[in-house]
Amino acid sequence: MKKIIALALLVTLGVTTSNAQETSKKLKAKNTKIASAKVNGAGMVFVTETIDYGTIAANSDGRREFVFTNNGNKPLIITNAQGSCGCTVPTYPKQPIAPGAKGVIGVKYDTSRAGQPFTKTVTLTTNAVTPSKTLTIKGNVLPLEAAKS
Repeated sequence: MKKIIALALLVTLGVTTSNAQETSKKLKAKNTKIASAKVNGAGMVFVTETIDYGTIAANSDGRREFVFTNNGNKPLIITNAQGSCGCTVPTYPKQPIAPGAKGVIGVKYDTSRAGQPFTKTVTLTTNAVTPSKTLTIKGNVLPLEAAKS
């Protein structure tokens, strides 16, 4: 009886593991298709359009990066990156991004604004097929008292 139960558990575990791997492969294939969708002109495909800082300590490093790929057939030129307030400072590549090349949009949030959750945006102006793109950062900065303990 113990052998039958052990065999049944092994079979169940094997089937579950193989299904999980197939689901993972399908998800990767789906994400690859989205990222490789070509556009006529310049284009931008981001790994993620929202960065969640989570809960961070006051006065900690507020730098994060948005990674993107030019999925078009022409060079991508970013002409401006504007934060929604003075506490969000973006940086962007000044040179054209070649078709198929990757680029990075840097964002620095002022984490001295302690004790409050935040949701801020960075708006990009480009020569892409969709010329304006909005990226989002969010999180919660611990109060100064909590950060010291």
